[in-house]
Amino acid sequence: MDARRVLSRLRRGEAPTEEELRWFAAGLADGRVSDAQAGAFAMGVCRGDLGAAGRTALTLAMRDSGAVMGWALDGPVVDKHSTGGVGDCVSLVLAPALAACGAFVPMISGRGLGHTGGTLDKLEAIPGVSTQFPADMLAQIVTRAGCVIAGASADIAPADRRLYAVRDVTGTVESLDLITASILSKKLAEAPQALVLDVKLGSGAFMKTPEAAAALARALTETANAAGCRASALITDMAQPLAPALGNALEVDAAMQVLAGQTTGSLHALSVALGGQLLCDAGLADTITAGEAAIAAAIADGRAAERFGAMIAAQGGPLSFVDTWGRFLPEATVIHEIPARASGYVTAIDGEALGLAVVALGGGRQVETDTIDPAVGLSDVIRLGARVEASTPLALVHAAREDAARRAAAMVRAAITIGPDPVLVPELIHDRIAP
Repeated sequence: MDARRVLSRLRRGEAPTEEELRWFAAGLADGRVSDAQAGAFAMGVCRGDLGAAGRTALTLAMRDSGAVMGWALDGPVVDKHSTGGVGDCVSLVLAPALAACGAFVPMISGRGLGHTGGTLDKLEAIPGVSTQFPADMLAQIVTRAGCVIAGASADIAPADRRLYAVRDVTGTVESLDLITASILSKKLAEAPQALVLDVKLGSGAFMKTPEAAAALARALTETANAAGCRASALITDMAQPLAPALGNALEVDAAMQVLAGQTTGSLHALSVALGGQLLCDAGLADTITAGEAAIAAAIADGRAAERFGAMIAAQGGPLSFVDTWGRFLPEATVIHEIPARASGYVTAIDGEALGLAVVALGGGRQVETDTIDPAVGLSDVIRLGARVEASTPLALVHAAREDAARRAAAMVRAAITIGPDPVLVPELIHDRIAP
């Protein structure tokens, strides 16, 4: 067998066999498949359709191109994946809340992509925190703290790492089959018993339409379940930032306010909803409602915060972070209000534009080698439907320099639409897809 056999099938509009996909994934990992062949494969998949069976076969082949974790724990192993949004720091709340409820959470996460923030970048805003560990140390942290948030090691789904880099430069990122295989190959390498997918929909998401979000949610859940992992999906709203903060240290602060019981809002509500679904799917709650109550209780009584503190300490962060997190997080040197210039109601928020404003401040990467400033971003972002006057602050900008703050303020004003009439604010959860 060689790559040309697989590519010939795709050229004829046929789906490769399971054996061929396993060979191709192994070839991506060990170098037998060239970059040109990888690019041709990605283009062929984009132009055709692998079908449900082919999608599952590709996902498992990419998972098995590297190491798959094994566990001997006294509770179920679970995880969550978000398709990306703005102000989305759910992982920082949900992982420790799940651990407090008896689950084990080896959360393999990523860095910022485009206008969306990355969980690893947020966590690394905490001084001393590391996010790269060998498999044995990652397992020790999970056993001790109940959860870990880390990056994928080099031996996790190496076929995906290779194929993703090729997709990025060949214009083949937007393929349902390839997106599904990329996401799930890494998640299934954790060997979870249950997985919940948070598929974002709206201006701040990659999926802008209900049809696109539903198609991805179905592809992810059907593929994960076919691969032997019980999976559900929630299609959730991203017509505005989930938390009223964008930027790495600022989102850690928003998560800590939830864990400390100082605030609720959409971040708390979505963490409870995702956690309730996952506890039910993992057999730790009889119903979704009971699972949601358990997550809410773990946050309210401080057990989730305690688990977060244990995880941070195990990953090299301050021992007392949970008690006095404000003194550890970096702060920007320039902080200004961004006042509205008209009266009325907030009728639309372009979340992608807000995310790009944070990237322009230095809070994200424009090229892979960029260094992130963890202190910059936006806080106190106005909510959709709010009534504003001409002087009402739309947000606070946190910047390293005055000129950067002025540019970001202009981007924020352009991203927030103010109209004369109130609007109907979308529900946080649009749909739920369960096996």
